[in-house]
Amino acid sequence: MPDLPERDAPEPTEPSGAPRETDTERRRRRDRFLRELAEARELRDRVQPRRAKSARLRHAMRMRTFRW
Repeated sequence: MPDLPERDAPEPTEPSGAPRETDTERRRRRDRFLRELAEARELRDRVQPRRAKSARLRHAMRMRTFRW
C-alpha cells in the first residue's frame, strides 16, 4: 500500500526531530529573553557605573553625529 499520511499523525517536526513551535510560543520566548536582557543590562549598569557612563557618552556622541 502506498505511504499515505495517517489521520492521527503527530505534529509536524523540524529536520532535527523537535516539534515546530507556534508563533505565539516563539514571541513569548522572545519577550522573556528581551526582558532578561534588559534586566541584565540594568544590573551591569548599577554594578559598573563608570562603564555605563562611558557607554552613555559614546551613544550620545553617535546620535549627535548621525545624519538623518
